[in-house]
Amino acid sequence: MIVAEKITKSFGKLNVLKGIDLHIPKGEVVSIVGASGAGKSTLLQIIGTLSQPDSGRVLINNQEIGRMSERQLARFRNKEIGFVFQFHHLLSEFTALENVCIPAYLAGTSRKEAEKHACEILDILGLSQRIQHKPNELSGGEKQRVAVARALINNPSVIMADEPSGNLDSLTRSELHDLFFQLRDRFGHTLVIVTHDQSFAQMSDRILIMKDGLILDQEP
Repeated sequence: MIVAEKITKSFGKLNVLKGIDLHIPKGEVVSIVGASGAGKSTLLQIIGTLSQPDSGRVLINNQEIGRMSERQLARFRNKEIGFVFQFHHLLSEFTALENVCIPAYLAGTSRKEAEKHACEILDILGLSQRIQHKPNELSGGEKQRVAVARALINNPSVIMADEPSGNLDSLTRSELHDLFFQLRDRFGHTLVIVTHDQSFAQMSDRILIMKDGLILDQEP
């Protein structure tokens, strides 16, 4: 599902990624761990098409990202990749349902179809009674589940998550972790997750350990 070959990235004189090779099969849940500054988030942004490497190439679902135009890349990202971040980034003026529907609208889905699919996803995530609530009326865990629903709305092949449980209490964090695996088992998503949470990392199919811009080790 994801192939990265000889990925490098620098910011000025700082070499953040120093030649990353990575293969992630379809349906695998992979955690990327390491100290702050190891290059985890930069790698996630590159394989998630949010940033371009200085050298090397990325393929997702056999499509080479670097060969796409900006318009093609935006369309590909909207359809094939769902993002979940540490901060939910919900729009405060919109309801949970409206927030979830936004990527579908951008993809050209009709309002009726988008809302029907969004309601189905929110129901699966236990939020069917909260669809008309705005973010300030939701708990932290509910907001993050709405963000997960938004990531799922276009049926992406891959879900990328950057410290998705970083702002949650221990119970809600555990519930979110379980949810990711339920989604993989139900829909076959490939998940790539940057985390400092060792308990979650240990639940993954594979752990990639990064240090100083390199993948030092892989644990099954």
